[in-house]
Amino acid sequence: MKQRITRYIDFFYPPFRRLMPVETFRYAACGGGNMVFGLLLFFTLYRWVFNHGYEQVAGLAFESYNVSLFFTSCVSFAIGFLLNKYVVFTTSYLRGHIQLFRYFLSFSVNFIINYLLLKLFVKWLHMPPFLSQVIATLIVVLISYATQKYFTFRKKISA
Repeated sequence: MKQRITRYIDFFYPPFRRLMPVETFRYAACGGGNMVFGLLLFFTLYRWVFNHGYEQVAGLAFESYNVSLFFTSCVSFAIGFLLNKYVVFTTSYLRGHIQLFRYFLSFSVNFIINYLLLKLFVKWLHMPPFLSQVIATLIVVLISYATQKYFTFRKKISA
């Protein structure tokens, strides 16, 4: 499966060869696919599953867009880690459990940033939740690439 995904992505790489390294292209393709899937899942959950204003979770009330963000993030976490580990950053010297721990740390920071941006856009700027999530996601993607490349899936620096 890993080779099939990699071959499929690399098939579209030649026109971008002069613009970016293959690793960046693979990250854009995998991350872009995961991002689109996450946004569609967010929209579906927010629109048809949790669109009741507030949801009760463990006796606490949460806005439906926050519950949608949480569930979407759980799914995106798993897909994102697997794609990054096995398709994008395949030359990392770090062991899998270290990568997973670091991915969890960076994902957690990105989740908090996403949550705060979503709250800012919806509560204080009165933007629709889905549009807010799209904007927050685009901001978090930039932060995420840097943390994945230089922290989670770090490579040895050649002398």
